[in-house]
Amino acid sequence: MAKGLKGIDDAAASKGKGVETLWQFIKFIVVSLAAFVIQIFLPLIIKLPMKEEFLHRAYDFWIFHNEAPDESGVIVAGLGVFIAANLANVIAQIVSFFINRDKTFNSDANIAITLPIYIVFTIALICFSAWLSPTLITFFETKWNFAENLAISVSGAVCGAIQFFLYFPFDKLLFPKKKEAVEAVEEAVESAEDKAEDAVELAEDKADSTIEFVEEKADDVIDSSDNAIEFVDETVAEGTDDGIEFVGLSEDAADVADEIIDVTDEE
Repeated sequence: MAKGLKGIDDAAASKGKGVETLWQFIKFIVVSLAAFVIQIFLPLIIKLPMKEEFLHRAYDFWIFHNEAPDESGVIVAGLGVFIAANLANVIAQIVSFFINRDKTFNSDANIAITLPIYIVFTIALICFSAWLSPTLITFFETKWNFAENLAISVSGAVCGAIQFFLYFPFDKLLFPKKKEAVEAVEEAVESAEDKAEDAVELAEDKADSTIEFVEEKADDVIDSSDNAIEFVDETVAEGTDDGIEFVGLSEDAADVADEIIDVTDEE
């Protein structure tokens, strides 16, 4: 299921921000429905162990008060109902916080930072709901003749709907989409590959330059060797000619000497 949801998340993200936000809103609706159910039915469970006197006890503190009895003289939404409704609201919002953070917005936002901000915002909404809920309960019971439990449930539904349309844009800002570890690794690999390619290209350029330099020097050496060989050949050739000429002169001198000796002997 997690893989399937992740696949849908990725597909929605690939379609652009508009489709991704729409998909987030659909998931937010599902989560809100769960919170909605909690907010409607949990107060009925919470108030079960409470005594009737406590449920209908008048209260008046800060902006919260309900001291007006109905026609029978009973406080309709008393202190017990107030506590049950708001405790259920708190639990519903805590559940919503973690599910929306992890699943709806795929966020890895720091809980130590976001949770206090979320709590302050939630307390503000709860205070608003806590102020509005008794008014609605009294209205539904006295004006529309709803039974107490039905009035509590409908009041919770109205307050939940108000919170729903306020929480989505707030959560969207509070829970930025996390940067997946895989994406981070892929970016790191891509960066490493780019750097490796640059290094290889630089090495190839250096190698080409080195090879070109060596070839030029080799050509110079070969040219120098050819010149040296040519010089030696010329020198040897010249020396050989000189030697042959010297030998010819020596032979002529020997002939002259022999003639001189012969003349001397005849005399």
